[in-house]
Amino acid sequence: MREFMDKDFLLETATARHLYHDYAAPMPLVDYHCHISPREIFEDRRFDNLVEVWLGGENPDGTYFGDHYKWRLMRSNGVPEDYVTGSRPAFERFLKFAETLEMAMGNPMYHWCNLELRQFFGYDKPLTPETAQECWDFCNEKLRHDPDLTVRGIIKKANVAMIGTTDDPIDSLVWHEKIAADSTITVKVCPSFRPDKAINITKPGFAEYIGKLAASVGKDSLDTVEDVCAALTQRLEFFAKLGCRASDHGLDYIPFRPASMEKVNEAFKDAMKGREISTEEAERYQTAILLHLGREYHRLGIAMQLHYSCMRNMNARMYAKMGPDTGFDAISQNTCGEDIARLLSALDEEGRCPKTILYSLNPADNQQLGTILGCFQSDEIPGKIQHGSAWWFNDTKSGMEEQMKSLANLGLLGNFVGMLTDSRSFLSYARHDYFRRILCSLMGNWVENGEYPNHEASLKKIVEGISYHNAARYFGV
Repeated sequence: MREFMDKDFLLETATARHLYHDYAAPMPLVDYHCHISPREIFEDRRFDNLVEVWLGGENPDGTYFGDHYKWRLMRSNGVPEDYVTGSRPAFERFLKFAETLEMAMGNPMYHWCNLELRQFFGYDKPLTPETAQECWDFCNEKLRHDPDLTVRGIIKKANVAMIGTTDDPIDSLVWHEKIAADSTITVKVCPSFRPDKAINITKPGFAEYIGKLAASVGKDSLDTVEDVCAALTQRLEFFAKLGCRASDHGLDYIPFRPASMEKVNEAFKDAMKGREISTEEAERYQTAILLHLGREYHRLGIAMQLHYSCMRNMNARMYAKMGPDTGFDAISQNTCGEDIARLLSALDEEGRCPKTILYSLNPADNQQLGTILGCFQSDEIPGKIQHGSAWWFNDTKSGMEEQMKSLANLGLLGNFVGMLTDSRSFLSYARHDYFRRILCSLMGNWVENGEYPNHEASLKKIVEGISYHNAARYFGV
C-alpha cells in the first residue's frame, strides 16, 4: 500500500515520475484566468486564519466572498449555512469543514486542500476532525508570522510568473496601476476584460449598467449599439495599456444571429426603455457585440475566452438571499457548437479571428470543441484556437484526463496552454501541481504502453510546454 500523498502522488509509472520531478515541477506557473483581488496583491495582505483563506463569508455590503466549491460540499454534508458562509466562530466553521472533507473521498477538493496544507505550510497529516485543532494552530501561526505566507509570499512560493485577474470594463483598474508602478512586485498581474454585463441584454440591470459604461468613458449616455461598441473599445484599449492579455465571457450559451444594425439598434433601444425583447432580438444584439469585440481582440492581440453551458443561480430562494456565485450553479446542455463555429468563421473570413479558448461546462461537448479547433487554426501562433482546460465541475482527475485525451485524439496536445485556477483563493496554485501530476501520469502511461516513444527531447518539450512555455507564448509573458 502506498503512503497517502507522498512525493510520487498520482505518478503511476517510472516515466511519469521522471517527467514530473525533472520537467513539470520546476516550471513557473501562468495562471491566466482567476478571480483573486489585485488589491490584496498590492497591499500584500496577510490572512489571520485558514477560514479567511478557504471559506470567506459575508461582506459588510451583504455580498459574499470565498470558495463556493467548499460551500457546496459543506451543504451536502448537512452543515447549517451559518457555519458555511455565516457568522459562527472561525474555528467552529473550520471544524465543520474538516468533518466534511473527511467524507469527500474521490472529490478533487480532498486532494486540493491536503496539497495546499503540504505545499504552503508543510503540514503533512490528512485534515480530519481529529487533526483539525492541531492543523488550525500550526497553519494559523504561519499565516500570521511567516514572511513567505503573505499574499505576495504565497505567489512567490508557488513560482507564479503571470496572473490574469477578472475585471469589469467599467473598473478603474486603480490597483493594477499601483501594481504596475511598484517595482517590488515581480509577478506580472494583468487585468482581463469581462464584458458580460454589456452583452446580457435580457438580464436585470442591463440599462443601469450601460449608464455606468457611459460614465466610464465620460459620456452622459450611450444611445446606440455603435455607441456601446465605441465605449467598449475605449475601455479595452485602456485595459491593453495596463497589460491585458485576455478577455473572458461567461455566457449561458454562445449565440450567432447576424442582423442589420438597424434591427440590432431596435432591440437595444427597447431594452434600454425597459421593454421586454424576444430571444431572437437579444441574440441579434449579442452577436453584434461579440463580433465587434472579436475584431478588437484580434487587433490588440488579446485572447478571447468563451465559457458557456452553465445553469446559474438555480436555487431561487438562496439566490434571493445570497446573490450570484455562491454555489448554486449546475451543468447545462446547449447545442450552440454550430453557432460558435459560425462566429469564428465570420471573424476568420474578415481576417480578424482572435486567439480563442473554448470551455463548455458540459463534458459531452469535448469532442465537438476538439473538432471546431481544427477548422480555424492558422500560422499566427501554434494552437491559436484552444480547447480550455477542464472547467469547474470537470476540474477533477477524471475530467482533466478526459479533456486531455479528447484534445490529443482530435488535435495537438503538445500545443495545449494548460492549467488555470479559476479561483478566488491564493492557495489554489496547488491545483497546477495536481494538473501536472495528472498530465505526467497520462503521458507516462502512453510511453510505457509503447504508444509514444521514450524520446527524451520530445517528452521534455511537451511537458515543459504544457506546464509553462505554451501559455507564456500564447499570452506574451
